[in-house]
Amino acid sequence: MLLLSGGTGFIGRSLLRHLGEAGLPVRTLLRPSRRSPDLPRGITTEVALAGLTDRRGLRAAMVGVARVIHLSAPEGMRATAENIAGEAEGARNLAEAAADAGVRRGVFLSHLGADRASAYPSLRAAAIAEEHLRKSGVPFSVLRAAVSYGPGDVFTTSLAMLLAVSPFVFPIPGDGKTLLQPIWVDDLARCIAWSLDDPSLIGATVELGGPEHLTLREVLGLITQATGTTRMLAPIRPPYLRALAWWMERALPDSPATTSWIDYLASNRTTDLNSVSRVFRLQPARMERRLDYLRGRNWGWELPKRQLRRARGRMG
Repeated sequence: MLLLSGGTGFIGRSLLRHLGEAGLPVRTLLRPSRRSPDLPRGITTEVALAGLTDRRGLRAAMVGVARVIHLSAPEGMRATAENIAGEAEGARNLAEAAADAGVRRGVFLSHLGADRASAYPSLRAAAIAEEHLRKSGVPFSVLRAAVSYGPGDVFTTSLAMLLAVSPFVFPIPGDGKTLLQPIWVDDLARCIAWSLDDPSLIGATVELGGPEHLTLREVLGLITQATGTTRMLAPIRPPYLRALAWWMERALPDSPATTSWIDYLASNRTTDLNSVSRVFRLQPARMERRLDYLRGRNWGWELPKRQLRRARGRMG
């Protein structure tokens, strides 16, 4: 049995589909909630109800589990103060429960740039989580991934919404030349699934990214081309954008921009262009060929729709 933590997230849903198609028995760890879990349709999975702060629930979820995949590190552009603070503690609790249950193999999806000395809270938390898992005694692999994209993501859909509602100009941090290396979510999911059966990755830390280094300006150009939106890009000093994102986080139930979003774009987020093909013998998709999901939608309307859904979820 394989226990998946983070299976209802954007990457987790794609990974669940891959694991299900491969016929692997999966138990998905779900935090208790009044809302129905956002699991992929047509995929069979066992369910264990426990949050990462529930040590007793985690021990129960580990019964009969031989392998663990932990995806609960908050996605870089959607990390909030609340889930950043809980990331390290959750990883420690998961690591202890896995060790006590005799789990034989683990994979942790971390962030590219994770570093305990980082100036950015989400990257510090990811690095501390990595340490807890490595010290658990369970043979873990750590995959540090660049920002991922695909239908239902945080990255491209948030940018599409912000571009759509921005009047004529779109503010970007600095000169917009920060380098990113977006990776298609299905490619990342394959790498995570395949790493379970690769003994050469036991104890290893691997950096993963897409097949091209793109500036933020280039990424925005691909998104505007896909959505049919035309905007002038206006360089703004990051502290001012961070203040705007701070206000949006407090004004909107589900803000498409957070302070972590600005932090993520403050410096280059890249690795070796051949990282995926070298380790997994997989040629990852180029971004311009995978943005069809952005076409034909009214992204200006998607923003208020998302706020309504989140507000209703909080009330329910």
